[in-house]
Amino acid sequence: MASRVRLEDRECPLSTTVRHVGEWWTLLLLHDAFDGFTRFDQFQQSLGISTSMLTTRLKTLVADGLLERRPYQTNPVRHEYVLTGRGRSLRPVIVALAAWGNRHLEPADRSMILVDAESGEEADPVVVDARTGRPIDDSEAYVFTAGPAAGPGMRARYTELDRKRTARRGALGAADRDAPAPGAG
Repeated sequence: MASRVRLEDRECPLSTTVRHVGEWWTLLLLHDAFDGFTRFDQFQQSLGISTSMLTTRLKTLVADGLLERRPYQTNPVRHEYVLTGRGRSLRPVIVALAAWGNRHLEPADRSMILVDAESGEEADPVVVDARTGRPIDDSEAYVFTAGPAAGPGMRARYTELDRKRTARRGALGAADRDAPAPGAG
């Protein structure tokens, strides 16, 4: 059977991220870890996940460097699972996913909301460009393009997309130039 994954997808940061955190239980485990859960029994009770699935997911998160396994008891030896810096850096992603879900629900239907810890006021998280502070949800203002490590497939993909975007901007600019001036006519 032929692989469904294109060569350029193997180097895509979205593909590599999904490989680490794209499994449903993984996102829920990370969410619980952000809420302060560290012990196997806490995760299991919170999620209602089977012992074997939880063991597998925790091993994967440790192997991927998102959680660190630390002993907290010596007799018998028991371990806790603590977020690493790499794991903590996923919090904005988890927050953005939850916010996206909440934006598509009526306020009364939201089972979980993000609030300011001091004021209790609901937050409305957005992803912004760190340099300008502008929201990056505008798909015309911010686009992906090939990076320095892009292989031939990735470069070809974005060369074509850049060409199409340039042509579209040119067509839109021409339409603006050909439109009658406001109040004319």
